[in-house]
Amino acid sequence: MTPTATYRLQLQPDFPFAAAEAAVPYIAALGVSHLHLSPVLEAVPGSTHGYDVVDHGRVREELGGEQGLRALSRTAREHGLGLVLDIVPNHMAAAPAYNHALWEVLREGPGSPYARWFDIDWDAGDGKVLLPVLPGRVGDELARMRVEGDVLHHGEQRFPLRASTAHLPLPELLDHQWYRLGWWRLARTELNYRRFFTVSDLIGVRVEDTEVFDATHAKILELVHDGVVEGLRVDHPDGVADPEGYLRRLQDAAGEACWIVVEKILTGGERLPAGWPVAGTTGYDALHRIDGLFTDPAGIRQLSGAYRDFTEADDSLGGRWEDTVRRAAYTVVTHELAAETSTLVRIAERICAADPALRDLAPWALRDALRELLVRVPVYRPYRVDAEAALPEEAAAAARDTFTVAEEALAVDVVRDLALGRLGDGPDHGRFRARFAQTASALRAKSVEDTAFYRYAPLISANEVGGNPGDPAVGPASFHRFCARLAQDWAGTGTVLTTHDTKRSADVRARIAVLSECPERWAEFLAGITAQAAPPPDAQLAWVAWQTAVGLGLPDADRLEAALLKAVREAGVRTSWTEADPAYEKAVAAFVGAGPAGPARESVRRFVAELAPWVRANVLGAALLHLTMPGVPDVYQGSEREFLALVDPDNRAPARFGAPLPDPLPDPLPDPLPAAADADTPATAGTPRAAGRAEPDGTGRAELDGAGRAEPAGAGPDPGGSGAPDSAVGAEKLALTATALRLRRERPEVFGAAGSYGPLEATGPAADHCVAFHRSGEVVTVVTRLSLRLDREGGWRDTALELPPGRWADLLDGTREIEGGGPVPLAGLLASRPVVLLSRVGGSAATSGSG
Repeated sequence: MTPTATYRLQLQPDFPFAAAEAAVPYIAALGVSHLHLSPVLEAVPGSTHGYDVVDHGRVREELGGEQGLRALSRTAREHGLGLVLDIVPNHMAAAPAYNHALWEVLREGPGSPYARWFDIDWDAGDGKVLLPVLPGRVGDELARMRVEGDVLHHGEQRFPLRASTAHLPLPELLDHQWYRLGWWRLARTELNYRRFFTVSDLIGVRVEDTEVFDATHAKILELVHDGVVEGLRVDHPDGVADPEGYLRRLQDAAGEACWIVVEKILTGGERLPAGWPVAGTTGYDALHRIDGLFTDPAGIRQLSGAYRDFTEADDSLGGRWEDTVRRAAYTVVTHELAAETSTLVRIAERICAADPALRDLAPWALRDALRELLVRVPVYRPYRVDAEAALPEEAAAAARDTFTVAEEALAVDVVRDLALGRLGDGPDHGRFRARFAQTASALRAKSVEDTAFYRYAPLISANEVGGNPGDPAVGPASFHRFCARLAQDWAGTGTVLTTHDTKRSADVRARIAVLSECPERWAEFLAGITAQAAPPPDAQLAWVAWQTAVGLGLPDADRLEAALLKAVREAGVRTSWTEADPAYEKAVAAFVGAGPAGPARESVRRFVAELAPWVRANVLGAALLHLTMPGVPDVYQGSEREFLALVDPDNRAPARFGAPLPDPLPDPLPDPLPAAADADTPATAGTPRAAGRAEPDGTGRAELDGAGRAEPAGAGPDPGGSGAPDSAVGAEKLALTATALRLRRERPEVFGAAGSYGPLEATGPAADHCVAFHRSGEVVTVVTRLSLRLDREGGWRDTALELPPGRWADLLDGTREIEGGGPVPLAGLLASRPVVLLSRVGGSAATSGSG
């Protein structure tokens, strides 16, 4: 069944199934139809995210095991909720001590029945698989190795020994294994298994193989068929060899009733392949459109100029977007993905050697052609259908222009034709096509999301997955076209504003986006604060640090330092994860303590307070659009209230929940989180604790009772918010969220596949500041955009909205009714709040909301 709305929970040992079960009454009272759970299968012990699966056949014991999951499902069903699971088909943890399938492959080699599970190029490793797990060169690590029985130990790591080799002297023993232990730095160039992006700790799984699919999906499908699970979120489908084939097999196995969405990142005007048997994406395409409405196109141009003047960044190192993306792509493809490129070259060489018409293409020419084509793929990956749009002739022409000798540029055409499947369907041809697409996806993710987003920073709220920081603004007409297409083609698609992967939560982005409406205020603030605070290590860091501080409102030193250290490492300009500059990183930490989180903290608070009315408009406007536009909104844990979180691990801390909200909602809305003495308790449900380490997972702890259930949490100082235990905008957002979610639950025919979407037209001097639409002629959403500029230009004046005929109840007000059938002045309609949610009087929807 298609959910009306979902609520995402990040499960981890500190927030297991029992804690989720205790939160069910609160979540059900919000109005969602389904709990959306992070991965639940057995993972590396201690994992705080669950994407490092080690056993597809078992539900994770640290979370409560299968018994705990089924108990959660029963409790959820008693409260009218179903379960949606996040599944990870593309990869497993490359941790042989915990991954039995990998252990057997390392013990038995390519003859193991598990060998078909993994994407390993045995020939490239001379019959061995490289395990880049040693902190130093193997010769320097021999003294730390020991053999116990049939197991090789290195520190806490364990590896199986090939039969009848345990008695051999250590150097000879190593030579006789099916694997080669190596220095971790060798992964860049010598790795011979497919991995997730550039993460060598995650090994690619061949789910295109029927037996592998069956083995790795049996438990998930059992949970679906038993009614424990009603929907699936598919992580990283672009990693698998044949996404459409995989999704078709999954849908067939799960059944038509199972709701399936995919974490497919669409760029620009790219559309989800029509043939995919899914309900849609997880919703990053909606995030980009919603955020873009609150970004001022004129202001972003002015901000970009000021950013270049302030930072003096080189065009290709953050000065200009397209230049920055291209340079990052070259760096990633030649360094971070060198092993993946080498795999493609080897396959291409074999194909060319077997075809007389393609011989005499030099390996260097094939490598250069691959590089020049890969950096020009404008989307995440090409597919068999419409593949030429991902590898257009213009890209090929530009790639050919990089060759000095025209005849040698033939390599570009060969590589492109292989990637498009034009040169045959042999095993190597299919392998090349799939690996090219998989590598293109990894390249796009690492060069854009994980590098360019951290180098180019005029307005960091625009730097989210699927977005275009070089042109982030979206106008109302474009937004309406997008929504109309969803309503027609993908009514069951997911939509999001905040996820476990967003670099900044929606409310942080809402604050920062206001700067696009007042670039002159930002410039004045930046000039003053720069003169007042300690000098930064570099100007680009200062720009990002102060914008991040504004997003948090009252910067917390540990959280801000962790986020900024991650940012400079990902950017890879002055330091990186693999080539760290300790002196620079120490200077970053010192600047945070002496600057944004130091004496200047109060100046940041005052500046944010000045922006509060317009931040409020952004926060409430984005939330209402998300909850009422076409699609299935996913509410990230805690984001029903004010939620101020930075990049992981900051946004993945265990959530906190209190008493369920009453129905109907009272006015004013009481704080469901009672006060507590614990000063370290976050102020809002789901607000993350301070996180002092820039690592891929969080470390906060939930308060649990003896049964592992979450106790109602108290309110204390908000480590990332405005300093108030429960801000007014947070209470407004909570009331708005509950009202809209309950409305969706009560009126599925209005918002679902049978419903319709239509824009409503505003006329007058401020018409561009209004985004309004109806759902099935029964519900109307009205939102203010670019509210600061609206105020500066004189407000709504005589701007009016054409409201459909009938009488309309204001669900957020609870008492007001409005007569439609003609122009309604927006100055009156939006007098008390920047958003309005209307329901036609006489329908059941009219009873929702506050009382």
